Amino acid sequence: MARSVSTIPSAPLLAARDVIELLKPITWFPPMWAFMCGVVSSGVSIDGRWAFLIAGIVLTGPLVCGNSQAINDWFDRHVDAINQPDRPIPSGRIAGNWGLRIAVVGSLLSLAVAWLIGPWVFAATILGVACAWAYSAPPFRFKTSGWLGPAVVALTYEGLTWFTGASVMAGTLPSGQILAVLLLYSIGAFGIMTLNDFKAVTGDRATGLRSLPVTLGIGYAARLACLVMAAAQLVVIALLWRWGMTYSCAAVTAVLLAQCALMPRLLSDPVRNAPWYAALGVTLYVLGMLAAALGLGGYLG
Repeated sequence: MARSVSTIPSAPLLAARDVIELLKPITWFPPMWAFMCGVVSSGVSIDGRWAFLIAGIVLTGPLVCGNSQAINDWFDRHVDAINQPDRPIPSGRIAGNWGLRIAVVGSLLSLAVAWLIGPWVFAATILGVACAWAYSAPPFRFKTSGWLGPAVVALTYEGLTWFTGASVMAGTLPSGQILAVLLLYSIGAFGIMTLNDFKAVTGDRATGLRSLPVTLGIGYAARLACLVMAAAQLVVIALLWRWGMTYSCAAVTAVLLAQCALMPRLLSDPVRNAPWYAALGVTLYVLGMLAAALGLGGYLG
């Protein structure tokens, strides 16, 4: 009797752990960072808007990003049953169609929270949720394309979440300067997303997934990723200089030069060095995002 009683409380905890694993909290950081950049770039004081700020953080991280992970795992469950059978859905820890139910409920909850925050946030969330489904689900399944897949993820992870942060604070459509910078960093993030594909080149070739390292070749894809990341930041630097944001311009220039210093090692062996560059080069990239956001915030505030 004592044994059966002791096992009762563990079942709900196990289910909660499995759902959290499905939502992959480690993936929430990039969009939450971009959201923070949006908040800073708005130039609006946080005083009196703490509720909106917290709601926006929850929306971009656990809700929209977490839900996109659930959508992806549901539609990849057959592939994961072969490659990663220990994941919650293929392992049976989230059984039946509960993975799909979580994805649907997460989408509806994301839209509901966005509606409460404001119309521009709601519009951005509609696009973000639609991209999450189109990325993983047929008939679109953008993830099978080396061009559309990284572009969709870059737009949603960087651009839409930056837009959301600025809209949450200002309550209106962000300024033209903010829109230009967030779009450029979204374009640059296409290169980051391409680098993520190097870890799965062998599997992509075997399953027919047309990632850029597969279609262009490893060397060409790596050079394209570096070119896109650098070119987008060069345009950001030019705009910051034109707008008189000298300190932000200097900071973004410094982090770009540091990235360029790391790129030769990446290009020497992209498959082996992509994780190393993701740890160092991408960190520099997102620090540049924050520097640009601080400049915009000071200019517009």
